[in-house]
Amino acid sequence: MPLIKFSEIQKTSQIIKTKNIDIELPFKSIKYYRHGWQSWSLAAWTDLSPLPMQKPEIFHPLQVDAQHIRKTDPNGSWLGAVEFEDGSVLLLGALATDAYVSLVEKQLSGRSEAGEIEWFIARGRENVVFNEYAEQLGNRLGRIEKDGAPRVWCSWYSLYNVIDEKILFKIFDELGDLPFDVLQVDDGWQVSIGDWEANQKFPAGMIALAEQIKSTGRRAGLWLAPLIAVKSSKLFREHSDWFLRDERGRFVPAGFNWGEHLFALDTTHPEVISWLVALMKQVCAWGFDYLKLDFLYAGALKGKRHKDMSREAAYRESLRVMREAMGTDAFCLTCGTPIIPAIGMCDAIRIGPDVSHDWEKYRDATLLYNFTTPGTKNAIRTAVHRLWLKPLFHIDPDVEYFESQENSLDEHNKILLQDLALICNFKATSDLPQWLTEMEREQVRTFLNAEPKITQLSRYVFQLDERIVDFTSAVSLPKKPSGLTLLWANFLGWLGSFPFVLRILKRMDDNTLAKRRANL
Repeated sequence: MPLIKFSEIQKTSQIIKTKNIDIELPFKSIKYYRHGWQSWSLAAWTDLSPLPMQKPEIFHPLQVDAQHIRKTDPNGSWLGAVEFEDGSVLLLGALATDAYVSLVEKQLSGRSEAGEIEWFIARGRENVVFNEYAEQLGNRLGRIEKDGAPRVWCSWYSLYNVIDEKILFKIFDELGDLPFDVLQVDDGWQVSIGDWEANQKFPAGMIALAEQIKSTGRRAGLWLAPLIAVKSSKLFREHSDWFLRDERGRFVPAGFNWGEHLFALDTTHPEVISWLVALMKQVCAWGFDYLKLDFLYAGALKGKRHKDMSREAAYRESLRVMREAMGTDAFCLTCGTPIIPAIGMCDAIRIGPDVSHDWEKYRDATLLYNFTTPGTKNAIRTAVHRLWLKPLFHIDPDVEYFESQENSLDEHNKILLQDLALICNFKATSDLPQWLTEMEREQVRTFLNAEPKITQLSRYVFQLDERIVDFTSAVSLPKKPSGLTLLWANFLGWLGSFPFVLRILKRMDDNTLAKRRANL
């Protein structure tokens, strides 16, 4: 295992092929760049002290890389960087899948889970070393030839899963001439997670739904989560042998959502591959050519696979198969995806957690110390720290808000979110037209048509035309809980891992959403 001395790292970058690598640091670093495993996992510059393990543990498989969650040294997936007192940065990054980097005392250490790989090392100004790392990743994994991301209206952040044919048809009509390129139907159309057919709320079927969208002059978009299933699904009941198991033959847990435990498909199983290909072709045959594939982390969970290959390589291959089945005309957005394995395999990647109508929740941020949960501050924090990925694919920071009727965000934070979307050049909203005032409707129009000149002035400060935008207020982490607050936090984290508690919370949310739908 090579031990690289700091004096050997010149101003020019270098690439070394080895399984594991250590870089000796001669003096103390002041910050560490943590890069989370998948879309929702925390990416941020932090101090060097250990972060409390986020809670509840039942969510670990669907929020972080569960293989490394208990490590206390600063660490992250595929890459890590340290900042020194003079402002310079040293970056160590894998140029392949299945790797992680950590700061162990005075060594920056890279470890591969899949044999020898290439490691990229660079020292210098932050934007220079990250840009060069992105260039090297693109040379090996591919990059998307980008014309411009489509402008999207999606159903999720206004209606969540209480969508139905009648309300969507009404919304499509009332969006009028707002310059959206895609109308995307999100969760709530399917029979079950795993059973991707229209449910009883869509009696006319999926072809009619796509046709209704296309009649407005826009592309039809659809959400699905093809690599997971709930236990109650027909897919799981009839094909339990398709699902990932551990060395002891137990199903690998993929988290908990929709009031049920989630399980992951073994994407190396020949019948699973055929099923995924058929599913992608079916969705496109319905008339949808903008596909948002979600909860994709499941394809890279640790387990015993039908074919012996590393977990992230197996996931990357499943993405290739699905992308090819869609055809070249389709636009593929991946979400909840391990980041590096998806490069070159899709058009766009979500680069942060879900936004929400709240800036930050005390329960999630301070007590559970969980920065992957839906929240606008969480979303901005991680997305800002992944802007360096922009040369490789369309970067999706999630939707923006304009309406004030169902929104607790203040105007400053709404504009901050909108500005992030302009910097990413990926614009979307879920605001219902019936919620928008005339002024807000025109704000949406202006935003969708905006093409400002963007200049990065420092790590968190940008200039958009003549305006200065500063994201500093969104990047800080809350104070770590201690004393009685820590006791309460531990109790809440323990309680939150009981499925019956989560089902009660879900029932409360469902009742709130049902009332919202009834009022439309």
